[in-house]
Formats: sequence, C-alpha cells, structure tokens
Amino acid sequence: MFKLIESDAPQRRRICEIFVDGEPCQAMIGEPLAAALLKANCVPMRYTPVSGAPRAPLCMMGVCFECLVEVDGTPNVQACATPVREGMHVRLIHGARSIGQLGGAAQ
Repeated sequence: MFKLIESDAPQRRRICEIFVDGEPCQAMIGEPLAAALLKANCVPMRYTPVSGAPRAPLCMMGVCFECLVEVDGTPNVQACATPVREGMHVRLIHGARSIGQLGGAAQ
C-alpha cells in the first residue's frame, strides 16, 4: 500500500527492528512510527472503544488522534508524532481497555 520513495540523499537513515504486536518489523530510525506502520501494512492501527470502527492515520501531524497505539507499555501514543527507535514494542489498540489492563494501585 505504501512504499518508500527512493532519493539521492547522501545520508540514508539506518534500518532497525521494531516489534508490532510481538512480530518483528523493519523501519528506519527517526521516521514517524505511523509511516513505518503504514509501510508494514499495519492498518487499521486501532478500533474505537464504542463502535469498534477501524481507524488509521489521517492528518499525520498530531491533530486527529486516529493513529493512537501503545508504545513500550505506554497507552494512547500518537504514532505520527513518535520517531522510530531500535527495539520499540508497539501494540495496536483493539477497543477499550479492560479493568485488568488499567494498572494503578486501586483494588
């Protein structure tokens, strides 16, 4: 669906490995995580909590919040505003979190 446009730029970004829902995926260090996920065909990136409607990046500049994912255990991270780094663990969001996933000290 999406592919990298080749350029003659003298400095190429280094390829790294990230993990999406536990599966290894190659990405370029420093590129927006949303772009890396789109290139890896990880669409939709989330499903809405109420209706379960699929969502994917829309604006690619941090305004729409359609590209929310979990990164290294932190929920609701905007993938379009998050640069890729080596070894990051990304979890696509499937609806609302359950009580057991909320964390915290409440019993």
